[in-house]
Amino acid sequence: MSENNKKPLNELELPRDCTFSPEDWRVLSQYWYPVAIADEVQDKPVAVKLLDVKLVCYRSNGKVVIARDLCFHRGAPLSMGWVENGEIVCPYHGFRYNCEGKCTAVPAHPSAKISPKLKLIVYPAVERYGLIWTCLSSAPEQIPSFPGWDDPDYLNILPPSFDIAGSAGRQMEGFLDVSHFAYVHTETFGDRNNTEVPQYKVKREGNELVAEYWSTVSNYGKGQDNPAPEGFQWLREFRVFPPFAASLTVYFPNEGRLRILNCASPVSARYTRLFCPIARNFDKNAPVEDAIKFNLQVFQEDRAMVEAQTPEDLPLDLQAEAHIPADRTSIAYRQLLSELGLGRPYTS
Repeated sequence: MSENNKKPLNELELPRDCTFSPEDWRVLSQYWYPVAIADEVQDKPVAVKLLDVKLVCYRSNGKVVIARDLCFHRGAPLSMGWVENGEIVCPYHGFRYNCEGKCTAVPAHPSAKISPKLKLIVYPAVERYGLIWTCLSSAPEQIPSFPGWDDPDYLNILPPSFDIAGSAGRQMEGFLDVSHFAYVHTETFGDRNNTEVPQYKVKREGNELVAEYWSTVSNYGKGQDNPAPEGFQWLREFRVFPPFAASLTVYFPNEGRLRILNCASPVSARYTRLFCPIARNFDKNAPVEDAIKFNLQVFQEDRAMVEAQTPEDLPLDLQAEAHIPADRTSIAYRQLLSELGLGRPYTS
């Protein structure tokens, strides 16, 4: 939000038809989320939604701008308009706005003084890891660390965004879950003959969680060559960035590293747009399309389960669902969300 349009957190206006409780929405609005793939935001405005708020994303002379998708004159969506000379043009009456949200032209009255009310609500925008990030409350930048992306020894891969008719909390917990591999991912890398989850620990580092999980479950896809020696111990290191982002580093043979950043962007309480930058320091000459295809198949396998879970929202009351030792990370994740101030009955 621009400096002139900032409001205290408790005065932020809830979106119309908000699917979150007011308390949960105000907590979640304090965090940063990706809303678009950077390369898809070019010369035309793009409509996106975050926490039930309709936004427009576009470039103004190379600078990314994110604003409410609304012209305050007659409520037309600016995403239906266009960008001309660095200004976004309303499709209804041609009003023009600069990158700071100020109205610069009212074609019906070209010589008249423009009302200060004709100013867009503009939000901060940061381009990182091939994604466009924003925050609805203009809280200080808090974008997860993903060191592989800027390391010249790594190949960067960015699959398309992936929509899930399920909550961000459920998707995140599925990403952190280590006991579903053998049942959900049998077509990609799971093994029904290797179901046991060895003991592992979860530790807290500031407001982040770190889990190191060792097992013999291979990360090579079905049908791929598997050069790992027999009995190779795979390390999967998870790091959670609340509320809805986590990284996974998979330790391959011969110092290979696969890094994945899972960003579950809450479109609404029960609809999520997944962004997933990937970086690896091996197979750098292999077709990127193969990696994208493999990961999309994994996403699809997870999506089927997330969309079918009941309740749709992630219960933060630890008495609401049963738990097993393999659930250590998800239990700690639910406790962390509770600490943020989200409602105990459920959240998204």
